Amino acid sequence: MSESDQELSSLDTIFDLLSNPRRRFVLHYLKRVQEPVQLTELAAQIAAKENDVPVDELTSQQRKRAYVSLYQTHVPKLEEVGVVTYDPDTGNVALTERADDIDEQLDRNGDDVPWQWLYLGVALTGLVGVLLTPLAGGGSADQFRIGLFVLGAIAVIAIANYVYVRRSKRDTLALIEEE
Repeated sequence: MSESDQELSSLDTIFDLLSNPRRRFVLHYLKRVQEPVQLTELAAQIAAKENDVPVDELTSQQRKRAYVSLYQTHVPKLEEVGVVTYDPDTGNVALTERADDIDEQLDRNGDDVPWQWLYLGVALTGLVGVLLTPLAGGGSADQFRIGLFVLGAIAVIAIANYVYVRRSKRDTLALIEEE
C-alpha cells in the first residue's frame, strides 16, 4: 500500500483535507465540470465565490490572492494525497480516480445496519401477531391494547429515525455544496 493509499484510508486525513473551504470548492468544482481546469480559472471561481461577485468583476488582487493560495498550498496538498493532478506546463488541475475514495470513506458508515427498517420490520411482525391473537382465541383485551401501544411506539421511533437520517444527509450535502 502506497503512502497516499494509507493517507486516504484515514478519516483524520480526509477531514483535514476537507477542513478548508477552498479545497472543498476545488473538489466540488472539478467534480461538476468533469474535465481538467486551468488553475487560473479555479482561482477566479473561488475568488468570485468568496467575494460574492461575478468572475468578470473581480479585481486582479482578488484573483491573485486566490491563485497564490491554490498554487502554494491547496493544490499541492490535494496532489500529495493523490486526489488531483497538477500539470505545471499547461496549468491544468484534474481530479483523479482517487477522489472517489473520499466519498467511499465518508459513506463507509452508510453501510451500517439500516436500523429504522429493522425497527419497522419488528413492529409490523408484532402487529400481525397482535392482530392474529384474538382470531386464534387467545389473549385478553388489555394485552391486545398494550401490544398495539408498544408496536405503535416502535413504528413511530422507526419513522422518526428514518426522517432524521434523511434530513441529516440532505443537510450535509447542502453544506458541502454551499461552500
